[in-house]
Amino acid sequence: MKRADRQARKAELEHAIEQQRVDLLVATSRWQSAGRSLDHGWNLLVRFKVPLLIMGGMLLYHGARRPGGVARMAGRLTTGALIVKRARRLLR
Repeated sequence: MKRADRQARKAELEHAIEQQRVDLLVATSRWQSAGRSLDHGWNLLVRFKVPLLIMGGMLLYHGARRPGGVARMAGRLTTGALIVKRARRLLR
């Protein structure tokens, strides 16, 4: 190979490498933005982990003592969740 051919080939390869770097940066940015809401939710759970565990333990204790109350509570929670969902839809 002549020197000019090698320099041209080197320039092509450097351009290809630079393009791959740009593509990688764009893909990384998209990946991070797509996972941002999941990360936020996970961080929220981690922040309130101890109170959630305490509340869960209390609910299990209450449910073990009064099994019928758990079914009523589940029904009320389901109804409340549906009301909140419809209210959000109406407010949009």
